[in-house]
Amino acid sequence: MKRLFLSLLALANVAPICFAQTDNPSAAERFAKPSSDLVSRENGYWKRTPMPVPDDIVLEVSGILPLPNKRLLVTTRRGEMWFIDGAYDQDPHPKYTLFASGLHTPLGIIVAPPGGYYVAQRQELTRIADTDGDGRADLFETVCKLPISGAYHEYAFGPVMAPNGNLRMTLNVAFGGPTQAPAPWRGWMIEITPDGQMTPIAAGLRSPCGFMLSSSGDWFAAENQGEWVGSGRVAQIEPGDFLGHPAGLAWSKLPGSTVKLRPEDIKSTGEPMYDVAKKIPGIKTAAVWFPHTILGISTSGLIEDLTKGKFGPFAGQFYVGDQGQSKVMRMSLEKVKGVWQGASYAFREGFECGIIRLTMGDDATLFAGETARGWGSVGPKQQGLERLVWTGQMPFEMKEVKAEPDGFLISFTQPVDVKTASDPANYTVAGFTYHYHSIYGSAPINRIGCPIRKVVVAPDGLSVRIASVCLREGYIHEVKAAGVRSANGGAPLLHNTAYYTLNRIPDGDRIIPLDPKEAELCVVPVPPAANAVTAKHPAKVPDDWSNKDGDQTILLGTKPGLKFDQTQLTVKAGARIRLVFRNADDMLHNFVLCAPGKGQSVGAAALNLGVDGAAQNYVPDSPDVLYHTALTQPDSTDTIYFIAPTTPGNYDYICSFPGHSVLMNGIMRVEK
Repeated sequence: MKRLFLSLLALANVAPICFAQTDNPSAAERFAKPSSDLVSRENGYWKRTPMPVPDDIVLEVSGILPLPNKRLLVTTRRGEMWFIDGAYDQDPHPKYTLFASGLHTPLGIIVAPPGGYYVAQRQELTRIADTDGDGRADLFETVCKLPISGAYHEYAFGPVMAPNGNLRMTLNVAFGGPTQAPAPWRGWMIEITPDGQMTPIAAGLRSPCGFMLSSSGDWFAAENQGEWVGSGRVAQIEPGDFLGHPAGLAWSKLPGSTVKLRPEDIKSTGEPMYDVAKKIPGIKTAAVWFPHTILGISTSGLIEDLTKGKFGPFAGQFYVGDQGQSKVMRMSLEKVKGVWQGASYAFREGFECGIIRLTMGDDATLFAGETARGWGSVGPKQQGLERLVWTGQMPFEMKEVKAEPDGFLISFTQPVDVKTASDPANYTVAGFTYHYHSIYGSAPINRIGCPIRKVVVAPDGLSVRIASVCLREGYIHEVKAAGVRSANGGAPLLHNTAYYTLNRIPDGDRIIPLDPKEAELCVVPVPPAANAVTAKHPAKVPDDWSNKDGDQTILLGTKPGLKFDQTQLTVKAGARIRLVFRNADDMLHNFVLCAPGKGQSVGAAALNLGVDGAAQNYVPDSPDVLYHTALTQPDSTDTIYFIAPTTPGNYDYICSFPGHSVLMNGIMRVEK
């Protein structure tokens, strides 16, 4: 039975949507910004406009609903709902009107027929309405209670209206601890009828901050990197699917379950997920991967471009937000042999804060709702709402990459220069994948180069077919066209790389014959050993140390919330230091000692190491790096031996795993 319910006041220290809890809201301000040159060039095509927010309003936008007459209704993580007028103006000076407060982490909002709004709170799906017409909500109706244990990571995303009028939501698993699904249906997509009846749909989710129903009638969810999730990804969801995270399988035995797998069926072998899915029916692999640190570190909102070209040349494709890197990526999809697959691309950087929600307004305006609270982001602000509008200028871009029987078809937004586009040396293709295991995230594995054998430019110059060898089903293929120039002016591509997830190789005509010796042509790169003993990773006691413990032993550990257990260390200048780094967390960390004041610039450089960053311990080759440990697995230790700097001062130390340095940092004080 429905009942009136005024929810509890939202907690002031609510943990982040996708990451570990912290009490350091200003840390993001110290994080380095992306390339100003790239941001400036992107802004010439898609103009970004932040909304001014009064000082007395904390607008940590967690849900956005466009309303008639160019009005917005937003929810915030602080538990409020605000009407916003004037957000579409060229020079916005919006008016904010409080509609409701006291909600518990509302993370989505839609219209509720015949009146009011459905809002996803942490503990329930609620219908909220203004029944007396005074502009303030006075009806808080519990549609369906959601199972919850109280673990901070148990977020509820949605709702999204299904074609049958029911409502779909996704329920996060908990973070860490002995069990990550302490309450029923955690880690599941569920469907709720308007009268509150709940049905489980699919299992195996971790933290799908964004999900949607596409124009094709398919459901897709954007998932965050974590345990069992090697990198950010988007997957199709159908009833009975298992998406990979086994915690929710604890409830697959309950009546109504659409999933037959049990937790014991999923083993942490480290094999690629695609290979495991061949052995275990029911596992749904990603349609598109977003390589970690290259295309975001925390995938969030997901929307489809249905503007028919009013927002630019990518109509029918998808946009995916990222919280940690304050950016929007792009995704194209195609169905090959009945399976969805496609490519991810860079699109727009430089937002002021971490993006949680994306919504397309009624004049082809893309709105981005933002928050940094909980983990930090590359943007300098802690909260916000921004609009993105196409300027009408046509960028030179890879419009779409599609699979071919022997390679890829690249279409462009402008005609290419035939000379540069015909040269195989101007393209590279490399394939890689990720571990499927219980450890948090994964470095790229099984990476090989795929030599280009032939290039065919279309007569109109708007597409190029490249034939390559060593293509593998189930792998991400980095398709780069760095040397290609436009026919008009010889401009380089705004973004020259796509990442194509090749689930099925299509049938059809080849432009190169099948070579039985193809495997011999593959190029296997030999990356540096991640844990090799080097001058900056001195993991052996120096021969000239009579005391293997040196002059001073430092025991440095981690604690929850992306933190070292000590944020200040003191050593004597020139002392022999033995530092034992113990990672007690459930994700990868390292220790990097940097020159004074250089910690955050080193952390920013780590973000740009790309696919091979893990092979470098995510430590950039920089004179600002003095010493570092290996990238240390959970519940593991690495010890290094070094001479403390001889110049007194405050030396930064950080964890350089992408995105961690903004919070995980400290000072080593060197004294005379």
